[in-house]
Amino acid sequence: MSTNAPIILGVFTLLALYTLYRAASDIPRRISPQGCRMSWMSPSYLLQSEFNTSWTPLASRYSLLLYKEVGWEPNQAMGVPVLFIPGNAGSSHQVRSIASSAARQYFSSPFVVSNEFTRRNVKSLDFYAVEFNEDLSAFHGPTLDSQIAYTSVAITYILSHYPPHTRLIIMGHSMGGVVGTALLPSEHVSALITMSVPHTLPPVRFDARIEEIYERNRKVLNDDEAPILSVCGGATDVMIPSESCILPKSAGEGHVYRRTVFTSALEGAWTGVGHREMVWCHQVRWRVARAALELGGAKSVGERGVVLDRWLRDGHLLPPTLEGGPEVNLEEGEFEVLPEDMHLVLQRPLGKRTYLLPVTSAGDVEDERTFVLFVSQGSISNVSPYHALNLRADVQLCAQSPADAGVVCIPLIPTTLKLLPSPIPGKPFPAPDEGSDESEGVVLFEAQVPRGVGGWVGVSVDAGEDGGGWVVGGFDRRRDVESEIGLLGLIFGGAKISLPHSDSLRTRITLAQLPANALLVYRLVPQTTGHPSCAAPLFSPLLMYTSHASEIHYYPLTSGKAVSLHTHSSAPYVPPLGLTPSHGLSLTVYISGSRCHDATIFLAVDWWATAGSMGTRYPTTLLSWGVGIVSLILFHSWSVDGQRLSVRELLGAFVRRTMPTLMVISAVVGLLPLGPECHLGIAGELRAVSAVLAVALVGVATGMVCVSWWMLVALMWLLKPAGKIFAPSRRPEAVGVGRSTFFSMILVLLFVLLFVPWQVAFLGCWLIQLFNCAATSRPKPYPGSAPTLASTPMEPIPPYEQARDVDKADDENGGDSTAPSSRPPNAYSQVLKPSYHQNTCILLLMMWLLPFVAPVFVVWVRTLQTAGHTTPFNWDHNVFKVAPVLWLVDYLGRGRLLDTRLTSTISARWGFVAVAMVAFLAGGRRAYLVYDAANVQMAVVMLCQVTSWYYR
Repeated sequence: MSTNAPIILGVFTLLALYTLYRAASDIPRRISPQGCRMSWMSPSYLLQSEFNTSWTPLASRYSLLLYKEVGWEPNQAMGVPVLFIPGNAGSSHQVRSIASSAARQYFSSPFVVSNEFTRRNVKSLDFYAVEFNEDLSAFHGPTLDSQIAYTSVAITYILSHYPPHTRLIIMGHSMGGVVGTALLPSEHVSALITMSVPHTLPPVRFDARIEEIYERNRKVLNDDEAPILSVCGGATDVMIPSESCILPKSAGEGHVYRRTVFTSALEGAWTGVGHREMVWCHQVRWRVARAALELGGAKSVGERGVVLDRWLRDGHLLPPTLEGGPEVNLEEGEFEVLPEDMHLVLQRPLGKRTYLLPVTSAGDVEDERTFVLFVSQGSISNVSPYHALNLRADVQLCAQSPADAGVVCIPLIPTTLKLLPSPIPGKPFPAPDEGSDESEGVVLFEAQVPRGVGGWVGVSVDAGEDGGGWVVGGFDRRRDVESEIGLLGLIFGGAKISLPHSDSLRTRITLAQLPANALLVYRLVPQTTGHPSCAAPLFSPLLMYTSHASEIHYYPLTSGKAVSLHTHSSAPYVPPLGLTPSHGLSLTVYISGSRCHDATIFLAVDWWATAGSMGTRYPTTLLSWGVGIVSLILFHSWSVDGQRLSVRELLGAFVRRTMPTLMVISAVVGLLPLGPECHLGIAGELRAVSAVLAVALVGVATGMVCVSWWMLVALMWLLKPAGKIFAPSRRPEAVGVGRSTFFSMILVLLFVLLFVPWQVAFLGCWLIQLFNCAATSRPKPYPGSAPTLASTPMEPIPPYEQARDVDKADDENGGDSTAPSSRPPNAYSQVLKPSYHQNTCILLLMMWLLPFVAPVFVVWVRTLQTAGHTTPFNWDHNVFKVAPVLWLVDYLGRGRLLDTRLTSTISARWGFVAVAMVAFLAGGRRAYLVYDAANVQMAVVMLCQVTSWYYR
């Protein structure tokens, strides 16, 4: 069992990783399906050739384009400038969907401006887009800085073609939104609209320079007065965690416009949207385009905020401008009084009529009452579907006129006024590949009737002569359901909650003890028992899940069909949003007509979706923890007495002895409130789940280390023939011969300093170390006399002392490997095996450091391919990042053993414990610190080796 433990763990890890991958792939389909209509356009892209190197040297690398819709608008710039900034590996051509929609909304037919805009003197939009040649900006800070610098000059160039004091609108997708935010503050920017942008957490956290850009952007988001609106795709976006898309609260709350809108709550969309689909999803793009058109006519910061709130609404705020009417006097015959406690139900109403619903006297009800009204495909105030029917309803608070038999009414101010989706019973919601139509939607009106107020609530319905739609209204019966079920209760079996049997239009369900975290997904299954006499309601049951003010999800409730409840209000490594507590679920069920059936909901943890959510948020953590585990293995491999074990033996010992201890420590740390920067990044808010998650991650990370060792063994086996070709005559005696490496290292470091990133040198070092380990994996017997009793040491000699004796013998021979030597003939045989074990341990560490440096290498190669070999780069040429690795690999390549003892009681191997602590505590949030810690440790090890040459 002791020998098979790493094998069993490795196989288990492969199965676990495959399961997590499948679960993560199922997230868009399972918990946030997408319903988007494809957009079509007739694009043309006009290269701005005058924006050349005379403006910026980066013009030889990037370019600027002007989009025009062929056959609809002239090619000349004539309106309000808009700059689109693509994201990581994005293209300037992604502007086409939004730009095409803006053109076709502004022009009713080719080159004919719509009357809606001519009478208000609104200008068209000129869409510019920067072309970054699909640079991988998410992986590399200097690339992001280059894009910021180029875009800043591009704004100056664009505005040089417009009248003075012209401002432009910036739209950013993905990392393009990070670039757009970095351009602020600027007097040239009127507003910033971002789409699927990770504002608060870098998606790739291997570069400290990206963190610096994010830190600057945090100050901008906190202080700058420019209106910023962030559109987030939710769980459907699997390329970035949507919790990082939420804008943080600004210091000037109420004075600075900051809005986050999830597409699942966006009125008229009501769907999750994928990362790439965000720019072409019709339900989103036409609203973004319309908001940009209206922004062109806004003159002040306040007006721009009103425009954004009108065209990109999620309903959590009241409309910016409520159309309240004056006091109305109703004469006898102009209204109809309904019996007390009767709902107003109108199907396909005609004409104009006012209906009065009696307010229960204060003696009967102590608390305020809520009036709820639904209007299908019509309007209340200025809220309606975009293509609404000629159906309008107004709500007033009415009382008996003291002068006559008439009624006096004043507008009733709503507490909620929003557009709800109206899913078709029995069909998927949202409709795949189609989504919602602009004519769909039910307007929801909720208002509090003050205590002690009698009279009526009046609903004035104006339906014209066309008919269509329906109206349902009545008083909320305050049928709230509260449950104290906790997470442990759901883990061990789930919970069943009964809904009250009533005719209430709204039922609230509060689950105050359940944590709301992006890692957890709950499974809700409604169960209804109907009666044959029940008529189908006009508005089928609709569940609204409000995880926080900016994130709302809607689900049609169909008996036996499960829905997945998820949130982005709290998540790993994301600073607290300050929007809602991390505990408690708030559910609301809306339905029209009487509920003449029994209804219950069954709630449990959706383990498959939860596994997928965890799998998408902890890859960086697993990589960092893997480095920590390898560091602990190195700590054990370099014992004080200098003994060396093979990697296979070390892995077996680690899995059996160290891993259980590490699991316990990690579980305890997971329970501590360390904040979003440390360890798991969830501040212990999930309690026992945090501990279990920490244990699982340690096990998976250890298994990944085992699997990575198998991969290295396979690579070394494949490269072994190459080792024989390149070093066929190498004698073991030559292993310890000293050779000058000063000039070669200086040459390599100069090459790094002047031409290539240091990450390229690291990759080269790893390949050299891999080749050396492959070449020495099984050293052949060397020719010479057989060892004798006299040449065999009677007492154990530490390998590093054997190596030093070999070096001394070489020095006495003048460095001549062919000269006779007094060293024992088996000296090298005693050194080669420990040296091989030592080299493979270092190779394993370097392999786990590869993911921290490889992204920049990929960026470098891709930029050379797309932008040309003469393109100026802004790479990282810090030679100190790779010099210790160069030194170490060169030393190990000579077959030398490292003496890691600092003194008789302190060893440099303890530095590997420090590396492990950095990896486990800070690696998940700031992964770049892990490489820095490992690099420092390599330098310390080599300095200790130099010290041993002079003082031992």
